[in-house]
Amino acid sequence: MASFQYSLYSQNMKKETATLIFESLSSGTRLDVYRLLVKKGSEGMVAGEIAITLDVPPSNLSFHLKTLTQARLLTVEQEGRFQRYRANIPLMLDLIAYLTEECCAGHPEQCVNLRTASPCSESVLPSPASTRELTS
Repeated sequence: MASFQYSLYSQNMKKETATLIFESLSSGTRLDVYRLLVKKGSEGMVAGEIAITLDVPPSNLSFHLKTLTQARLLTVEQEGRFQRYRANIPLMLDLIAYLTEECCAGHPEQCVNLRTASPCSESVLPSPASTRELTS
């Protein structure tokens, strides 16, 4: 397994960090890159594969990869002549925690009912186990 650093899960994300992440993802191309790399998981992809998959010229892609890496959304590891990029999934989870940590004003049991309003399939939503425990 490749050795690379991910940020550790922390509920101490700062507003400035969240803002930087959203600014980095505000480009359609960067959002496509990030979603592709999330899909690839720990395998990641080399830059050339990303360019081919997304049909983005390599010179344009390098600009977007640099922006995502500077925002810590991607990690990069040198593999010979190639650079392998991976999505920083723990940072994404930090962002989700930051956005939802005060959901329902500290009464997470109320959030269980809100899940049904989401068009997302149950398989992609966070587990409601902790909120079920609170309502039992």
